[in-house]
Amino acid sequence: MQQLIGAGSRRVALLVAVAALAGAARAEEQTAITIYSSARPGAIPPELYRPLPGGVVANARSVPGYAVVRQDRSLQLPQGRSTLRFTDVAALIDPTTVTFASLTEPRTLVLQQSFQFDLVSIDKLLLKYIDKPVVVERISGPQATSVSGTLLSASDGLVLRAQDGSIHALHDYSQVSFPALPGGLDTRPTLVWDVISPRAGEQRTRVTYQTGGITWWADYNALFRDGSDANSGLLDLSAWVSIVNLSGQSYADAVLKLIAGDVNRLPEPTVLFARRAFEAPAPAAEAGAAGFSEQPFFEYHLYTLGRRASLPNDSTQQLELFEPVHQIPVQKLLVYAGAPQATFGPRPLLERELGVSGNTKVAVYLQFRNDAKGGLGLPLPSGRIRVSKLDPADQSAELIGEDRLDHTPKGELVRVRMGDAFDVVGERHQLDFAADNRARWIEEEIEIRLHNHKDQAVNVQVREALNRWSNWRILSQSQAYEKLDAHTIAFAVTVPKQGEAAVRYRVRYTW
Repeated sequence: MQQLIGAGSRRVALLVAVAALAGAARAEEQTAITIYSSARPGAIPPELYRPLPGGVVANARSVPGYAVVRQDRSLQLPQGRSTLRFTDVAALIDPTTVTFASLTEPRTLVLQQSFQFDLVSIDKLLLKYIDKPVVVERISGPQATSVSGTLLSASDGLVLRAQDGSIHALHDYSQVSFPALPGGLDTRPTLVWDVISPRAGEQRTRVTYQTGGITWWADYNALFRDGSDANSGLLDLSAWVSIVNLSGQSYADAVLKLIAGDVNRLPEPTVLFARRAFEAPAPAAEAGAAGFSEQPFFEYHLYTLGRRASLPNDSTQQLELFEPVHQIPVQKLLVYAGAPQATFGPRPLLERELGVSGNTKVAVYLQFRNDAKGGLGLPLPSGRIRVSKLDPADQSAELIGEDRLDHTPKGELVRVRMGDAFDVVGERHQLDFAADNRARWIEEEIEIRLHNHKDQAVNVQVREALNRWSNWRILSQSQAYEKLDAHTIAFAVTVPKQGEAAVRYRVRYTW
């Protein structure tokens, strides 16, 4: 067998034709993969899961997640000591997590294991053949000639010593032939075990390891429909799982599990290397196929796919998380927060301008309860939620808002920030301000006015941050308020259609 390397005008091609490396025979292989994610919902950059023109370079180690892979296979083991080599493992494997066990013969022991990742390349082949014979083909004019000899150097071209003792320095060559693949090089990352078995015959074995370069997240798509008034509506919700696999290994017909929750892991050293952009998203699952089932798992939630899934390397896969849920009652919440944001320091904030605000925007939220009464009642893993609304002119769904959804247990409130209202605006004014630093008090009076240009009345929550000092007391107010936390109060205000409403209060700070 020969290995051939060619370079013409600095072009290099590698042709390898070697006998297959000795490996373990396998049958009835079964793979299971459990994927963990550490991604912020919706925070994975697009170049990690879609190809772009020209080929995007993606950093596989930066993928925010990892997986536990379990591969069961039947092996023919001889009695006594033998060596097993597995080549179909992830390139980003963590070698310290590898385990090998015989499921049918517990007396089979592992004496030593290693992960070999010194892979075949042009440069490594040349270095392995220093002081060894090679054949170099070069092009000189219309004809090709070959030079045989001992390779002395592979730095800045090739230096050969021919059988007659002459030295040849070659910079332009088309091909280098090697008699065999040198020892110590593998064509793929390889796990090697030194095992000892008490008997010869077939054994069912399991290999387990962790690998990086793989993650998952949820994507929620919602369709909003107007309710009976401007403050309510109905939501149709569907959920999909996106899985990115940059681990360096494909997983065919695997049992797929996803862990939702914040599993603590020690940070790993940052080592960067580039990988090519990977394939386009795989098609969605066929209709009627078994989907995910959910169950509590320690302090997390485990989602198990009811069918086998294939995760090609350098690809993304999209699977339905649960069947669409229709007509979830939602409340539209408008929030005006006109007070400038501030943080407590070592002293009270005495600046008069702190009460001045130029913010007129009223934020819009949709909120609903994740319970069975509304049609849900499912643990919702973190992900990006996109909300659309049908245009009655052509029945097309147009995006009206997008937000990040955190891990949400059943029974909890889901709040989605949609954007800012167009027809509802607010204004905040400081009507009075007084302070006495020696007597240690501040008083100010604030007025908030809301303008509604819609043809329906709207409910607005006015939030006021009392940021001047931690000790405060409301002296007077135009209407009742709710204390949200140690320095935030809220007023519930109904603004009539094509009208306005005002809130006024006076607060005193002491220290």
